Amino acid sequence: MNPDLDALKPYPFEKLAALKAGVTPPAELEHVPLTIGEPQHAPFAGALKTLHEHQLDFARYPATAGMPELRQVIADWATRRFGLAGLDSECQVLPVNGTREAIFAFVQAAIDRTHPTRIAVPNPFYQIYEGATLLAGGQPLYLDCRAETGFRPDFDSVPAETWREVQIVFLCSPGNPTGAVTPLDDFKKLIALADQHDFIIASDECYSELYLDESAPSPGLLEACAALGRHDYRRCLVFHSLSKRSNLPGLRSGFVAGDAGLIAPFKRYRTYHGCAMSLPLQHASITAWNDEAHVRTNRDAYREKFAAVTEILAPVMAFPAPEASFYLWPSVPGGDDEAFTRALFAEEHVSVLPGSYMGRKINGENPGAGRIRLALVAELEPTVTAAHRIRRFIERRA
Repeated sequence: MNPDLDALKPYPFEKLAALKAGVTPPAELEHVPLTIGEPQHAPFAGALKTLHEHQLDFARYPATAGMPELRQVIADWATRRFGLAGLDSECQVLPVNGTREAIFAFVQAAIDRTHPTRIAVPNPFYQIYEGATLLAGGQPLYLDCRAETGFRPDFDSVPAETWREVQIVFLCSPGNPTGAVTPLDDFKKLIALADQHDFIIASDECYSELYLDESAPSPGLLEACAALGRHDYRRCLVFHSLSKRSNLPGLRSGFVAGDAGLIAPFKRYRTYHGCAMSLPLQHASITAWNDEAHVRTNRDAYREKFAAVTEILAPVMAFPAPEASFYLWPSVPGGDDEAFTRALFAEEHVSVLPGSYMGRKINGENPGAGRIRLALVAELEPTVTAAHRIRRFIERRA
């Protein structure tokens, strides 16, 4: 077997299961999980209807490049959403089976192993960035995201000699687990660094449509390119998904868009990878990308939950003001996120994720330590119930 498999770290949820092992929570309290970022809102009904209407297309092989109609719908959506001069659906858009699969596959296709390879990732982070790097023979460069930098990576802290070894920089905006949104100026700064040091920017924007201020959509990497007049999107790729936008995580539908010079070899890699999206899923995706009404309704539901939960927890926990995504990133009283998580489960039957499980210790410190990630993915009532239990737990121990 590939020896690099031994370098993979346990997934956060494996560690969480071990942490909770042997704990018996109160049977009279229904379990409320706030752990996995899997939307529990109803999936977009229009997409499901289309999926059913095209079910006989499961009898046909799909093309790696996807249907021209789907690529065009995606190009039109991204152009409207991010104020672009346009996207060429033939060479700047590629449908994929969700962002996770595409991110992993892109790293395998993009890394040049003939010289030292580092891939910069935010810390804490979505673990697929690290796993993809290790299995491609690269070395992660962890960029801490702390309160003093707005929970965003500090690119100015990276020395020039380090940048010379970096081949890919991963961004996640809105961020997982912090919910931080990358400003347009930060995207522009990173683009300048990419030109200077010749690396690729891979922006994971799967939470882009879950912004809380309806008048302030989260900016994106291609939007920054457009503002710079960089309409070839050179060195830049974005990854988008219907999982969070349309509550369709099981559809495994997303897209990669940007630099045609990166899309073409990635498409060639994927032809061998054998991961083309099935035709019924492509038709359902067209329906979803063409509809914004359900997305606004979805944002309204998250906005209501954030308002309720922050009002309940703000008196007993400190956390950054939510901007986007469906995560809350509070610090825990006492600073021990593992102990807090285990005791909360034992006493209140609420599951949360220790922040340290999503970070890596650099220079003796893990930037996720002392915090927990709350995924506000359930419907309003159980989410509010969980918030009240967390507050009760904290006040009881004060």
